[in-house]
Amino acid sequence: MTSSVATHTVLNQAVQPTDSNPAEYPPIAEALARAGASERLPEVLAVGAAAGSAEVVEWGDRAEAHPPVLRTHDRYGYRIDEVAYDPAYHQLMTQAAKFGLTGYAWVDPQPNPHLVRAAKTLAWMHGDLGHTCPIAMTYAVVPALRHNPELAATYEPLFAARSYDPVLSVPAQKRSLTAGMSMTEKQGGSDVRANTTRAELQADGIYRITGHKWFTSAPMSDVFLMLAQTEAGSTCFLVPRICPDGTRNSLFLQRLKDKLGNKSNASSELEYDAALGWRVGAEGRGVPTITEMVNLTRLECLLQTSSIMSTGVRRAAFHATHRLAFGHHLIDQPMMRNVLADLAVEAEAAASVTLWLAGLTDRVATGDNSAASLRRISLAVSKYYVCKRGPMHAAETLEAFGGNGYVEESRMPRLFREAPLPSVWEGTGNVAALDALRAMRRQPDTVAAFLDEIHLAEGCDSRLDVAIAGLEKQLADPDEIEYRGRALVGSMAKVLQGSLLARYGNPAVADIFLATRLGDRWGDVFGALPRGFDLDTVLDRARTETH
Repeated sequence: MTSSVATHTVLNQAVQPTDSNPAEYPPIAEALARAGASERLPEVLAVGAAAGSAEVVEWGDRAEAHPPVLRTHDRYGYRIDEVAYDPAYHQLMTQAAKFGLTGYAWVDPQPNPHLVRAAKTLAWMHGDLGHTCPIAMTYAVVPALRHNPELAATYEPLFAARSYDPVLSVPAQKRSLTAGMSMTEKQGGSDVRANTTRAELQADGIYRITGHKWFTSAPMSDVFLMLAQTEAGSTCFLVPRICPDGTRNSLFLQRLKDKLGNKSNASSELEYDAALGWRVGAEGRGVPTITEMVNLTRLECLLQTSSIMSTGVRRAAFHATHRLAFGHHLIDQPMMRNVLADLAVEAEAAASVTLWLAGLTDRVATGDNSAASLRRISLAVSKYYVCKRGPMHAAETLEAFGGNGYVEESRMPRLFREAPLPSVWEGTGNVAALDALRAMRRQPDTVAAFLDEIHLAEGCDSRLDVAIAGLEKQLADPDEIEYRGRALVGSMAKVLQGSLLARYGNPAVADIFLATRLGDRWGDVFGALPRGFDLDTVLDRARTETH
């Protein structure tokens, strides 16, 4: 019997390419060029080529499909408190460390190390976001650790090593280290001053720490930076998994969190039972000390959101370019064109401010106090706004695929699940907004630095000039500032992005951003752009072929 109809002939599917390079995203090369770092673009492109390769994308798929598993005891009943990962996770970690995405920027002898690391990380996140959590914390721990010069001298070179050593061993004897963060407790959440974990000073100068941490990221890290109470108040400590004598520290993993997304990465509840720890910074100064780490992990939140946006819009643009509907490619349908261009503008604005903040970090690392003031407030307002935009952006890029986007094989649901995390991690929207307001009250030099920065763009565009004047009026009225804090901080973030795009961005992208985000020519959903914009240029910049 022969079939009379070929029912499974595949037609009109936008087949994604086997390999791509997410580092070929125009804002990356443009940011490096502005910083005088174009000579480092080839190494960034090498990271992108790896990130977009079929092999690395498959690693990310496998790490996501096989989440980490907690093993509290071994087969004989001994307590081991270990987390088992899919081998793909370790392959991702190994490659990320080889690319210098952990602490290497702190010892990199070439110019612009933090900007270059951010550009590499933005591209590398294309394959998997989960494993970049311990990568980020290993990078971010260094400035906080320097509050204890003796510990820094021992461990900083190991955080900076371009290798990955997952074997549990005495930290000082390993060839490289990873770091985690252990702050949040169940009764306090973001209010870390409500923590009840205690640290008792011993006669030999070490501390013994007892308490329960509700969230500890990357629990298989070699060391954790954490907060505990002493007689002087909240204090920062470095706690190793393995003690200097080779015994396991008294750290007990109670359970792993079953999370919405970020499946390849383990997040845990961790019990400290008279665990050994070393003080980092002065007693009672734990929050300012660990904030040195938080500032950089907040930058990582921005990198994650920027990566989600740029990856999502590239995938959506590729799909629309190769998918026919009603006799035309989707990319040629006016409404879809409008949506994709709007999404592309949002992604470029996010990438531009994120890479600019990474460049500020290079200046801060050299002792530039004005850059430190500018980064202090700009990071808070950008973390609030950009990360808050992520979930809406991810939902719209998923929808561009229609029903295919709701299917796991498209990889779009994974982006959608990841998108809320950067807005929650290192302080929710309200916490980030309150942090910006706190900077305004306690460090008025940050506001002055912010205003000086956006004034550099005055005269570039009349719409931006109007927005700057309106923002200054808001900042001059302190009444009920906390009540309207979200609106104020959101306005600051948009004006900052607009000023960067007006000065440095592609004119077509800047034109749409200034007319919509700072003007009144925008609807309540993506794709409500009026006529008259150069959508061709915007879309051409977005259509890097990608998985």
